[in-house]
Amino acid sequence: MKTPNFFALVGLFFVAIFLQPTHVICFGQNNDDIVPNYVVIGAFAKQTNAIRFTNQAQQDFKLDAKFEMNLHRNLYYVYVLSTVDLTAAIKEATRLRTESKFTDTWVYRGLITGDPATVNPVAEDIIPAPASESDKPTVSPTNEAAAAAPVANSGSTDLAVEAPIEEAATATVDDNTEGTKFLFKLTRQSDAKKVKGDVQIIDVDRTRKMGMFKGNVPVKVPSPASKSGNMTIVCDVFGYRKTQRELNYNDPEVGTEIIRDATGALVVPFDLTRLAKGDIAVMYNVYFFKDASIMRPESRFEVNSLLDMLNENARYKIRIHGHTNGSAAGKVISMAKDSENFFALNDTKEGFGTAKELSQERATIIREYLVSNGIKGDRMEIKAWGGKKPIHDKMSARAAENVRVEIEILED
Repeated sequence: MKTPNFFALVGLFFVAIFLQPTHVICFGQNNDDIVPNYVVIGAFAKQTNAIRFTNQAQQDFKLDAKFEMNLHRNLYYVYVLSTVDLTAAIKEATRLRTESKFTDTWVYRGLITGDPATVNPVAEDIIPAPASESDKPTVSPTNEAAAAAPVANSGSTDLAVEAPIEEAATATVDDNTEGTKFLFKLTRQSDAKKVKGDVQIIDVDRTRKMGMFKGNVPVKVPSPASKSGNMTIVCDVFGYRKTQRELNYNDPEVGTEIIRDATGALVVPFDLTRLAKGDIAVMYNVYFFKDASIMRPESRFEVNSLLDMLNENARYKIRIHGHTNGSAAGKVISMAKDSENFFALNDTKEGFGTAKELSQERATIIREYLVSNGIKGDRMEIKAWGGKKPIHDKMSARAAENVRVEIEILED
């Protein structure tokens, strides 16, 4: 028998080594040093949606985007960087979250390809923490706790019956409830900053409201239980133009902008545009005490939203329209002279006036509050209507909605 050539054996050994897959651990090398890290900007259940999103990222944002099926997540991951340098991956993800429209970018650390039945050395989703909070990444995030529901819609009436305040039916996330997890991302179009607010979902087939859902936190949305599954999602945040989107509950990823974040929630973006010249917005969440030109405490948030809007753009000039329910004259409760209690029935005075005078005082009190917080008075006009422009019959169940303040943008 011929003895094998020693050099041939050595050559075969090195060929075998070089032909091994690139993710196999080499002698003397730390496992953590070779685990790939993917900077992910979206995840999709359908390949066609991943293709469209990848093309959009390449063409519109000039990113070196690619997509690949993550067999360990069973989703198509669209990513813009793959590197074994975790620090570099987190740095790029942080940059995209703060400097681009891809504010939900995260890092997937682990293998994408390979047999899902095998053990993945590392398989975790990393969401970079804001620089102001921590220099370390947050690993394997859990669902965020939803913020407390705000005091909700109710109407105040004057010169008529007064309706009680109703609690908002604002839904938040609960992993024990049935439904699909959504994240309604409300951001300002000009700078991508988050906007506080809710969205309303309407079952299209039955033309009924499914509920209010908080923005920018994960929420569970129950099925509309309709044949088509079609829904209309309406975002109407004061200070911004009303926006709505059509979505199919059974196939929500039809739109190219719908992606899944690291927690598996379907992200539905709303880029909100500030009000512009000619727009008129109703301050639905500004309420007044009965027969008074004094705001109730729950009005603070929306009035401060108006204050923020005026501070944000010094060119804004507005007209404040006041409306009442009905046109009858009666008792009018006003703030006493030199009082600063805009939201309480303290330091008040009573008088008698017409509905138009009451609506005048209500519009004026908002103007005075804004002036007290630094807004120049010449940027605001007042228009009192009394009960001349009702939106419902003054004796109807919805008469309380006639009591309102509207903001008209005169200049922007």
